[in-house]
Amino acid sequence: MRHGKKFNHLGRTASHRKAMLANMATSLIRHKRITTTLAKAKALRQYVEPLITKSKNDTTHSRRTVFSYLQDKEAVTILFREISEKVANRPGGYTRIIKMENRLGDNSEMAFIELVDYNEVYKKDGAVTERKSTRRRGGKKKAGAGASEAAAAGSVAESTAEEVVAEPVDAESPATPEEPVAEATDAQENTAETEETPKDEKKED
Repeated sequence: MRHGKKFNHLGRTASHRKAMLANMATSLIRHKRITTTLAKAKALRQYVEPLITKSKNDTTHSRRTVFSYLQDKEAVTILFREISEKVANRPGGYTRIIKMENRLGDNSEMAFIELVDYNEVYKKDGAVTERKSTRRRGGKKKAGAGASEAAAAGSVAESTAEEVVAEPVDAESPATPEEPVAEATDAQENTAETEETPKDEKKED
């Protein structure tokens, strides 16, 4: 009788089930993501997460305990060197299960299980944190006042720019009327000479 046995036997004997879960845990540690049935993924999560927690304490006793489950030296080395550093600040929940489409042959539920810290898509480190909006009454007014001040500052800057541009025009403008004045003085001198010459001729006569 199976009274009080809540875990999933997965249709296998105890020895077969332990060997299968050890192999799946080794594959997950090496490849960081594997695809399997949903029932096996849930059973693997309960099997591998205590081993990852044990890897945070890197001692000879912890390594021997994990090796008794995995029976793979390379997987134990990767777990204690690489994965333990990644999950050092995570208090549990090292794996993620995502459901997939059912298998075509027998229509069984499929899923893939992965290590959370090795997924670059769902990481929040590179995301830009937005400021939290507050519900104060004066928020909109302050925003409107800030916008009006910015507009006033922009108009002042434009007016000063126009004045700066207009100054060289005022400095160059007096140069133009000087030329006709000079021409007028030359003309007056010529007329004076012409007027003086007949008087001299009359005196000579």
